[in-house]
Amino acid sequence: MNIITRDVPPRAAWALEQAGVQPLLARLFASRGIEKADELDPGLGKLLPPDGLRDIDKAATLLADAIQGNERICIVADYDCDGATACAVSLRGLALLGAQPENLGYVVPDRAIHGYGLTPAIVDLALPQQPHLLMTVDNGIASLAGVAHAKAMGLKVLVTDHHLAAAEGLPEADALVNPNQPACTFESKSLAGVGVAFYVLLALRSELRKRGAFDAQNQPRLDVLLDLVALGTVADVVKLDANNRRLVAQGLKRMRAGRMQPGLTALFAAAGRDPSVVSATDLGFTLGPRINAAGRLSDMTLGIECLMTEDFARATELAKLLDEINRERRDIEAGMREQAEGQLDRLMPGGEVPAALSIYEEEFHEGVVGIVASRLKDRLHRPCFVFARGQDGSLKGSGRSIAGFHLRDALDLVAKRHPDVLKKFGGHAMAAGCTLTGESAFATFDAALQQVAREWLEPEQLTQTLRTDGPLPADAFNVNTVQLLDAEVWGQAFEAPVFFDAFEVLSQRIVGEKHLKLRLRQGSQQRDAIWFQRTEALPEQARLAYRLDLNTWNGQTSVQLIVVAQG
Repeated sequence: MNIITRDVPPRAAWALEQAGVQPLLARLFASRGIEKADELDPGLGKLLPPDGLRDIDKAATLLADAIQGNERICIVADYDCDGATACAVSLRGLALLGAQPENLGYVVPDRAIHGYGLTPAIVDLALPQQPHLLMTVDNGIASLAGVAHAKAMGLKVLVTDHHLAAAEGLPEADALVNPNQPACTFESKSLAGVGVAFYVLLALRSELRKRGAFDAQNQPRLDVLLDLVALGTVADVVKLDANNRRLVAQGLKRMRAGRMQPGLTALFAAAGRDPSVVSATDLGFTLGPRINAAGRLSDMTLGIECLMTEDFARATELAKLLDEINRERRDIEAGMREQAEGQLDRLMPGGEVPAALSIYEEEFHEGVVGIVASRLKDRLHRPCFVFARGQDGSLKGSGRSIAGFHLRDALDLVAKRHPDVLKKFGGHAMAAGCTLTGESAFATFDAALQQVAREWLEPEQLTQTLRTDGPLPADAFNVNTVQLLDAEVWGQAFEAPVFFDAFEVLSQRIVGEKHLKLRLRQGSQQRDAIWFQRTEALPEQARLAYRLDLNTWNGQTSVQLIVVAQG
């Protein structure tokens, strides 16, 4: 691993300090591209205006007409946390803006049965609700056949999505809102599906205000939905640009104040977490996986209902069920990881890691392949695909990538070079999915993906790089610093601080069979540290990259280092 220290532009750091930003934060923010304190303002007034999104006026008109015409609206959701929160935000927001409960419904595909997106089968699943308008959330941009089928059935279709368009073009929807569609000038291309849905509601409120449904002083408050927007945004691991950081910051603020949906309160309780000190990390690693587990192993209806109910007893029941499903997911994942890692000796003769990796086992669970691919990607620093046999008998794969290798574009090139290999595919730069035409296509896919990786990736890109924030000042090793850092919004492309220092290793022992517990000395000060998933002993002198964490024991809270790498 290559460990480097982030560059801190002195002028930017100085300008931030002069604007009143705490010195350590000023240094951290400057190294992440922040030049002015205004960029750190989390106020809702600083959000990008909705009118930058192409077709958003059409979307607002469609929804306003449906509400005022007493028409039924059916939300077509996705089976991950982004899709579930986008569905809940849309249903709650439409109700706030005047839609009658009996006119609102939703459908969500079953991952194993229906696959992803607005397919003709999902349209047929929605038809018994007798909708006039279908609104997709977190899907639809590539659903050409599904949209055509809905239109043939006499339905109006509003697509809201954030994924990339299909090579075949755009669906013939009545309106299509997606910052990543061609000709859309919206400055933030990193909105999650739930973020797009929230923006559509903002535009709808504006349209209804123009129609005299309410005035600016008495209009419904949509900021009550920002807890869900924050959860979906972080869970989908989209880039936390300035706009997304504002959405997440506002959602975290509501959670810390206890102003959130009953389902989120119940999920915190099921996870044993205190929402008053919630961080973005908690959303990504505590709440998000519990919602995602429903779509992976069961039915995402459970997750959506947990986010929708106003009955706290019902929310508690659902949150406990989601927690149980997530525990089952972890057990399945552990077994699959062990099987996958057992293949590595065969796949990496002599220890040489290929440019890309594809793994398939007959026993793999299709709902967990994406998580296993992510774990392998993190361990090997290579684009990784993991396949399982779906209920329909086809091989379905989920992939995760590294910087510099656009996974969806790579699949597109594989499809062009080998037209008989991929039945369908889609996704992002860093995550994508595909279905093979048959089991016999796996070897061809594996070889083709490796060939693209060899062509696109330079040797330096195949070496994992950890960017650190250099040494932490000795006087910053305290509880206040950890609380200061935890109060900020960190995440994808705005990474949480990792510091790098030299230590003397005073003691080390294995705890929990697989974690290294350390006692370190730096100057005259001693530090407690732990390195998770590490059993190999350290030398007496070590340069370590670490995060700061709080450890509470017997009522006493102290700073603990979470070691992540050795330099």
